Amino acid sequence: MSRHWFITGASGGLGRHLVALALAEGDAVVATVRRPNTLSALSKTDGERLMVEPLDVTDRAHVNRVIARCRARGRIDLVVNNAGRGLIGATEEMTDAQVQDQIARNLMAPMQITRALLKPMREQGGGRILQIASVGGQIALPVSSPYHAATWGLEGFTEAIRQAVAECGVYLTMVAPGGMRTACQAGLQWTTETPGYRDATVGRVRRWIEGADDRVYTGDPAKRARASFDTTTSAPPPLRLTLGSEAYD
Repeated sequence: MSRHWFITGASGGLGRHLVALALAEGDAVVATVRRPNTLSALSKTDGERLMVEPLDVTDRAHVNRVIARCRARGRIDLVVNNAGRGLIGATEEMTDAQVQDQIARNLMAPMQITRALLKPMREQGGGRILQIASVGGQIALPVSSPYHAATWGLEGFTEAIRQAVAECGVYLTMVAPGGMRTACQAGLQWTTETPGYRDATVGRVRRWIEGADDRVYTGDPAKRARASFDTTTSAPPPLRLTLGSEAYD
């Protein structure tokens, strides 16, 4: 029996690999992206089982409309909250808009999507929700304070909700990968650097991130997608899935 997925941030990296894995297993997928053409190759080969929805996860009204359309088509068995973005810089360098975007994108969006789908999952007798975060939900760097605030918050939200709905057959898992060979580096936002931090800890960490490449981001996104996918068939799945030796350490 095929399962029905709802995956955000599906245009690349872990999200795209999860879309491909689900389709290869014969499942149906709603893949949400900011640029629909990024999944054109998969759409050509799996068009009947793949529906691509443009979505800005920070637009709450748009999120609700997309979820309502998906629910009208049928059940949703699995949710992957993968959309997110990092912001690098000293806290006082960040604008109000940048901080608000970090919380909206990395915390409020997965909370909203999770809340919207808990009731139908509970009523249908089960479901799985994967919250794709990072080791940033367990440790902190001096250049990413609002990102850590969001991911640490998502950790607590997820653990609390899992306790509330596990007996209904609905399971939530926090996925915490280390660095991966994906395009996430290109998606980072940066503050305007100030002299007071340039030669201090913040500046040193900032330059380390600026120069990071596949020698630093060693994780294979395909392998980590497979490990994430495999939790959706285990009973019960883990509360936390740590991926990569550096993340595990």
